[in-house]
Amino acid sequence: MRQQIAAANWKMNLTLQQGEQLLNEIIAKPHSLSAHQSAVFAVPFPYLPMAQAKLAGKTNVFVAAQNCSNKKSGAYTGEVSVEILQSVGIQYVVLGHSERREYFLESNQFLAEKLDICLASGMKPIFCCGEPLEIREAGTQNEFVAKQLAESLYHLSAEQLQQVVIAYEPIWAIGTGKTASSAQAQEIHAFIRAALAAKYGAAVADTISILYGGSVKAANAVELFSQPDVDGGLVGGASLIADEFVAIINALK
Repeated sequence: MRQQIAAANWKMNLTLQQGEQLLNEIIAKPHSLSAHQSAVFAVPFPYLPMAQAKLAGKTNVFVAAQNCSNKKSGAYTGEVSVEILQSVGIQYVVLGHSERREYFLESNQFLAEKLDICLASGMKPIFCCGEPLEIREAGTQNEFVAKQLAESLYHLSAEQLQQVVIAYEPIWAIGTGKTASSAQAQEIHAFIRAALAAKYGAAVADTISILYGGSVKAANAVELFSQPDVDGGLVGGASLIADEFVAIINALK
């Protein structure tokens, strides 16, 4: 069975003390992860060591960075390299979130460079893709997402691709309270898997975890995650509430 993942994206929220309290509350609540299930916490850069220490020894629980540089090292003030992340024990990094694409103009080609440097160092990327509202309304979301996949991922070998987690985010549903229906989520997740199968073969595509990201919450997680090609969620606002995120973890299939 593919790895099922509940990934929390804290974005630019919480003080260090609030983040520590949130993790304490999550740890204290009853939840369990089977061998094929993982929880990942993508926290702001300064909180990485705290989260690593707080979650140390927890089975199938990982800490992720929310971004990384496309450069290995050097005179890039304000940037954080994969080497720096690994030096504090980080194994996952979120790449290409729609907010990075929109606000910081990260292109598909730029993200391909980040993917390369992550994979060369053994880091596991959570690669985000997804369409804005005008693309969805035009009915061209499949073509839009296919272009993102082709320009950022298709230079990778099959072995490299299998180290990547894909997160599909309908941008129109992020932080808006709108959510793709479970049928809509399944439809495009199946399209993504079929696109990967066309490029790499069905056996490889079937191993890739594809997460849904877009107003996932406790109330809709079970239905979303029950879809055959939805392998968990990349969770924003609901991941900042202990009861909500624990319920989302427990909704993994």
